[in-house]
Amino acid sequence: MTPQQAARCLEKLGNPTRLEVFRLLVRAGAGGLPVGDIQDHLGIPASTLSHHLSHLVNAGLVHQAREGRVLRCRPDFDLMDRVVGFLTEECCTGLGDKAGRRDAG
Repeated sequence: MTPQQAARCLEKLGNPTRLEVFRLLVRAGAGGLPVGDIQDHLGIPASTLSHHLSHLVNAGLVHQAREGRVLRCRPDFDLMDRVVGFLTEECCTGLGDKAGRRDAG
């Protein structure tokens, strides 16, 4: 994952409503939720939810599939794991030669 890809995902999750939507979908699991259920759980207007879902879909964090008259949303767990992995992959590895340079001056 590139820093640009991670930043795009984190930017989209940086909105409180989008973060709530995404966390709800993660709690729901691989089966996801219909848009109407998301709206019921979060109590937000359909137009507002549609706006926020479009941001999550465009970033690849959420996938939507039509099931008859129902639009089901599912989180992309692989992408979520890659973003978290990007944030933690160098945890506690040290800074090498650059460590402590600010304090040395």
